[in-house]
Amino acid sequence: MNSPELTVYFDGSCPLCRREIALYRRLPASQALQWVDVSAGQALGQGLSCDAAMRRFHVREASGRLLSGGAAFASLWRALPGWRVLGWVFAWPPLSWLLELSYRGFLPLRPGLQRLARRWTREPDASQ
Repeated sequence: MNSPELTVYFDGSCPLCRREIALYRRLPASQALQWVDVSAGQALGQGLSCDAAMRRFHVREASGRLLSGGAAFASLWRALPGWRVLGWVFAWPPLSWLLELSYRGFLPLRPGLQRLARRWTREPDASQ
């Protein structure tokens, strides 16, 4: 069996993450990608702990190279038609730096946004 073009590690317990990943998975090209919900607690191996994967978005390229944060998003976008141009644009410095900076700025806001999203969708808040 061939390895997937990209393995996408996402937090399936996060309502924001689930919605974004669902958007990507509706695309026909997403069938060539492997989608791993890291909130399920399965072993990830090859230098990626479940804890690290829960804190930041990660993808692993077919070559084995592991990317996180903004670089991971740019890599995912390059793998999806309709998103490719955006992926290539944000792979290029200085825009890659801006994407990473934006992602790092989003991370501290994520828990509050998750709580809001859970209230909006009436999901139980796991932090309580």
